[in-house]
Amino acid sequence: MYSATSPADLLSQAEILSMSGLEFMQGILDGRFPGPPIGQTLGYRLHEVQDGRVVFRGTPEFNVTNPMGTVHGGWYGTLLDSAMACAVMTKVPRGSVYTTLEFKINITRAIPLGMPIDCLGEVDHTGRSTGVAHGEIRGIEDGKLYATGSTTCIIMARG
Repeated sequence: MYSATSPADLLSQAEILSMSGLEFMQGILDGRFPGPPIGQTLGYRLHEVQDGRVVFRGTPEFNVTNPMGTVHGGWYGTLLDSAMACAVMTKVPRGSVYTTLEFKINITRAIPLGMPIDCLGEVDHTGRSTGVAHGEIRGIEDGKLYATGSTTCIIMARG
């Protein structure tokens, strides 16, 4: 998988609308389409894509810490938003787009710096205009739960 390094690397709206959300997400996973630049910035990447389920894998490093030297809450939130919303994306039909309406996270414990994690997003419901999903961040090595989240996304037909 490669990440977009400039706006020119991203697919056009017409290209995205020509495929289903699942096809688009699978294209990112297999490297046909660029991954989102935020993943490179924050140290995570798409690891798995299925219908209604997405896993991102990452490792928090010093560049994502708060002034106390621990992983910033925004890192947890960004990762969970990515996984949950991209899970909804796998259910978006050709000719439609989506965006997050709201999301909530609960941090259950601090992730140690340098610890690899998986962030899972799974769809609970998708309809014509909304998608609802939940997510969790777990340590790969210890299996511990570090955070949970939930989201509601709006699905919009284009064209």
